[in-house]
Amino acid sequence: MATAPLTTRPTPERIFNTLNAFQSTAALKTGFELDLFSAIAEGANQPDTLAKRVGASERGVRILADYLAIQGFLTKEGDRYSLAPETAGFLDRRSPAFMGSVIGFLASENTKPQNEMWVAFAKSMAPLTGPSAMFMAEVAGMQEQKPCKVLDVAASHGMFGITFARQNPKAQVVALDWPAVLEVTKENARAAGVEDRLRLLPGSVFEADLGTDYDVVLLTNILHHFDKPTCEKLLRRIHAALKPGGRAITLEFVPNEDRITPPTAAGFSLIMLTGTAAGDAYTLSEYDAMFKNAGFSNSTLHQLPAGPQQVVVSEKP
Repeated sequence: MATAPLTTRPTPERIFNTLNAFQSTAALKTGFELDLFSAIAEGANQPDTLAKRVGASERGVRILADYLAIQGFLTKEGDRYSLAPETAGFLDRRSPAFMGSVIGFLASENTKPQNEMWVAFAKSMAPLTGPSAMFMAEVAGMQEQKPCKVLDVAASHGMFGITFARQNPKAQVVALDWPAVLEVTKENARAAGVEDRLRLLPGSVFEADLGTDYDVVLLTNILHHFDKPTCEKLLRRIHAALKPGGRAITLEFVPNEDRITPPTAAGFSLIMLTGTAAGDAYTLSEYDAMFKNAGFSNSTLHQLPAGPQQVVVSEKP
């Protein structure tokens, strides 16, 4: 009987790596805190020069940079480091898409009171919204520049509704969130030049008077916080606020029906398990059922051109 090649035998390598996965977070956070990526981009790309530039030991910098190269954030040729494309785009301080505020929030302990935490979230996460907000505005037909009334639920930084207003000068946007968070929304609207077409609605989506006759309601990263009955309660309120033919446009992590692919969307369920009382990452069939139970017609799924999230469009008959 032939003996199976050694390469087919299981090894504990993945178990070992998973048990030490916290090191990946720590290494990336340390690289950000040292401004390592900007230093490499500006030419300090060898252990000795890089160590002097960031004010750390040469041994420590070499080991950190090597580990980041192993993880794919850097490339290495000889003893010289370079930024991988995604690192150059998002971790070099000179890049317009620099994610410094996002990393600062996601890698923090988040021990602040809820109100302060959501203000910090609003201030930190805006850099991530650009491509998804533009895609959602396109799906909603903002390029046609027709009169449009938009409700941005849990608006946070407000960049989704603000993008709609920037793409369509005839769009009027109502931003709903807690009062302290809406101060961030207002600042961003003023900076974008659309403050005159943005109305602030403080309160909870479950309790506030939402108004009526909206053409579009934006539900960005909110439904995953709740169980299905609570989602349906919220969606019934959204249905009542929309005009006939109006649409709810939902941005979420939507796993496939197997619930294990694609990895980032499917893995978001674990984040909800540890971070919420009853939240989850729902599949398209689950969203379709929830929206139908709330009075909507069929829901359609649209994959973002870049990024791990999906857009669900649901129409009120």
